[in-house]
Amino acid sequence: MSDTAARRPRAPMAPPRSFVWTRRVVLTLLALFTSAPLYVMLSSSLKPLQDVQAAFEWIPAHLTARPYVDMWSTVPLARYFVNSLIVSGCSTALSVVIAILAAYAVSRHRFPGRQLFRVTVLSTQMFPGILFLLPLFLIYVNIGADTGIQLSGSRLGLIVTFLTFTLPFSIWMLVGYFDSIPRELDEAAKVDGNGPLGALIRVIVPVAVPGIVTVAVYSFMTAWGEVLFASVMTSDSTRTLAVGLRNYASQNDVYWNQIMAASLVVSVPVVAVFLLLQRYLVAGLTAGSVK
Repeated sequence: MSDTAARRPRAPMAPPRSFVWTRRVVLTLLALFTSAPLYVMLSSSLKPLQDVQAAFEWIPAHLTARPYVDMWSTVPLARYFVNSLIVSGCSTALSVVIAILAAYAVSRHRFPGRQLFRVTVLSTQMFPGILFLLPLFLIYVNIGADTGIQLSGSRLGLIVTFLTFTLPFSIWMLVGYFDSIPRELDEAAKVDGNGPLGALIRVIVPVAVPGIVTVAVYSFMTAWGEVLFASVMTSDSTRTLAVGLRNYASQNDVYWNQIMAASLVVSVPVVAVFLLLQRYLVAGLTAGSVK
């Protein structure tokens, strides 16, 4: 009986054994490739500065948690952290609200230029960000000179700047997600006495939670790690984490252990958000692909 079971052929849909082992080897190599830099960051953040500046040792000879304490006083890291939270949170909230309204209008209503609007929104992603840096800076300077509203060097200006490249992708993604939601739900909401806005808030938004969460996570992660615009559009008081980390390098020395410690600490919010909302991300990224 056991010999018969051993000679039993594989299921027709089972992948070849060579493919299974190849996949395991490739995934193992990829895991090592991605985990090695993380280990270097973690081990360097627990070393004294003189050990980090010396030849790298995989097993640290001296361990200390002092870099995690000193990193808050070497640079105003707490202020940078608050600035990043405010800017990323506000830009994410505005991007989600505006994208929901715009995507619902494009998905549910037919109006002249609708297809052109969708193509235009998507085509903005083809251009590099540096192409818009100088025009935006000049616009902010002129607005400040004419109206007194200081957008350059302020959190408000950075929030508006982040919207310019998170909002188009958010709208495009939500349009595809709303298209996958049956229109019968809108009709049922209207029968119950809801208008278009009521149908959106009470019926469509609860159904579209995975897509909305995907847009929110994308907007937050993009704003949290943005460097190009944040390095030009901020001042010393409004600087964000992505730009403020470079201040650990002084004219005389570079505090590599504190840089590594700060990099790990500032990555915690993004990693936590991603892990908590991972199941919504998978559903949001795949739901709009099949109708």
